[in-house]
Amino acid sequence: MSLSVHTFVHDADGGHDFLEDPEDGGTLAGFESTRTRLWGSGAIRALGSRFFPLLEAGELWGERDEIDDFLTECETIRPHLGRLAGQGGYDAGYVSGRFGNIVAATQRAKAEDGGIIVW
Repeated sequence: MSLSVHTFVHDADGGHDFLEDPEDGGTLAGFESTRTRLWGSGAIRALGSRFFPLLEAGELWGERDEIDDFLTECETIRPHLGRLAGQGGYDAGYVSGRFGNIVAATQRAKAEDGGIIVW
């Protein structure tokens, strides 16, 4: 099983309308094992991450009022991706690609005044 990232906007009833996803695999966010070995790891927590560790126990919802904070967190983590990949036992290119998909989805969500879910 794999993790995916999707963008959404809120509908009139407060529910979620999912936006159209890119066709090129841009929704891939990692293997199921990345929940604990990468995104929920102690190493990412040590960098001050508060969003990514949510994946260890469930879904990561980034609501529209949290998107800027999440993008800031992503920029804090970006320089450390190679080290995080190695500590988790993943290829650096794999982690960089999945991270890029998450950031791209978050930027799409911001442009639409929406949010993201990684599940």
